[in-house]
Amino acid sequence: MAFASLLEHVGGMGRFQVVSVLLLSLPVLMMASHNLLQNFTAATSDHRCRLRPEANASGLDPEALLRVWVPRGERCRRFVTPQWWLLEANGSAPNGSRLETEPCGDGWTYDRSVFTSTIITEMAAMGTCSSFAPTFTVYCLFRFLTGMAFSGIVLNSVSLSLEWMPTHMRALVGTFMGYCYTAGQFLLAGVAFAIPDWRQLQLAVSLPFFGFFLYSWWLTESARWLVMVGRSHQALRELQKVARINGKKEEGDKLDIETLRSHMEKEMTSSGTRHTVVDLVRTPVVRRISFCLCFVWFSTSFAYYGLAMDLQNFEFNIYVIQLIFGAVDIPAKLVSILTITYVGRRFTQAAALILAGLAILANVLVPRDLQTLRTALAVFGKGCLAASFNCVFLYTGELYPTVIRQTGMGLANTMSRLGSIIAPLVKMVGEVFPALPFIIYGAAPVVSGLVAVFLPETRNLALPETVEEVERRTQPQKDEAQHLQVLLQPTQSSNSTGPH
Repeated sequence: MAFASLLEHVGGMGRFQVVSVLLLSLPVLMMASHNLLQNFTAATSDHRCRLRPEANASGLDPEALLRVWVPRGERCRRFVTPQWWLLEANGSAPNGSRLETEPCGDGWTYDRSVFTSTIITEMAAMGTCSSFAPTFTVYCLFRFLTGMAFSGIVLNSVSLSLEWMPTHMRALVGTFMGYCYTAGQFLLAGVAFAIPDWRQLQLAVSLPFFGFFLYSWWLTESARWLVMVGRSHQALRELQKVARINGKKEEGDKLDIETLRSHMEKEMTSSGTRHTVVDLVRTPVVRRISFCLCFVWFSTSFAYYGLAMDLQNFEFNIYVIQLIFGAVDIPAKLVSILTITYVGRRFTQAAALILAGLAILANVLVPRDLQTLRTALAVFGKGCLAASFNCVFLYTGELYPTVIRQTGMGLANTMSRLGSIIAPLVKMVGEVFPALPFIIYGAAPVVSGLVAVFLPETRNLALPETVEEVERRTQPQKDEAQHLQVLLQPTQSSNSTGPH
């Protein structure tokens, strides 16, 4: 509670907090455009084999050419020789003839009514990625580096927001940032519809980050963390800056190192201790937290991207389904903020994951011709996973102490990225057994939802500063039981030695 009182002294939830959260939320808003960009830049348009060069010399109209050169319904093969008999109303193959086919030796022809250009059409036809990435390998490298950068952006945005938030505002701020990601999904659908060329689309969603970079230098470092690493004088300057922006300049000027030391004596004492990734598993409670959060983060991301990156498998307009998948986040996150605030983080996390898994598993039992029901279940499951994400970002920041919070968030985000990497690989299994991806996508959240039950509750608790503080939070019940036992011992002793 020491830093919480300092935070109230310099303005609590003031102008600084509002501006800071807005600035940190803008990159999160645009992050959805990159995370889900492949739905549009890598969309597979309807296509067929490009005809042999000599085919155009026949003088036939395009429909007749396709009939004699490309087997009906075939995308990746063409006839070796033209099958002229197919032009006759009741024609049949000549006796002894073989309908021999071959791969698309001259490339493919794509339907450009939805997407004028995607990485699929560009790379199959010309082997080029973009004016900035001359090969597919270079394109993949750039996307890999982008993913690494976004991991750091989201971690720092969430952590820095929580560090400067009063306890009672953390859930609300976390949900607001979650809604920014939801708004980003709507934005992506609109921008992708307006810019069907994938190179221009990629550029449009990337340019804003230069602006984010420029104003990032104004953002204020966490005073908690500065104290923990022994930079108390800088922490004092940051607190005075916050006080000034919040209209509490006089209160900020009264702060000095002695005041800071008296409020955060315990934290300053531990500032000389070096903390590493080993601290995530060194003590029993933090080890349990790390183990459970690895399950939760992996499964949430695994199932989320398994659904969100598979829009083309739904028999709807891809832009409309993107809007629907974004819109479901609005009620889902609203429900999650209510349960987070009034019921608790642990219940919200477990319930969201279990409901998501059950919805995905239910799709295994629904016939494929009931496409509307299948889509509705997938949308419900995606909404539950969005609620899980909304909760876990806040929950993780509250579970880990300041000294290893960023390290813990890094571990959690690594597990999340691992889940998103594996998700499309599992989808490939569907080519052999169509129901298996849904079984795997559904089972993972159910299991992790049960694992989440073992996490400590953090509702209405101040952010922990040290590992020892986290360990002590599980001790009150044990201490109370031991105290009660001590109080009862004299009575038990007198009863055993007294007259009967």
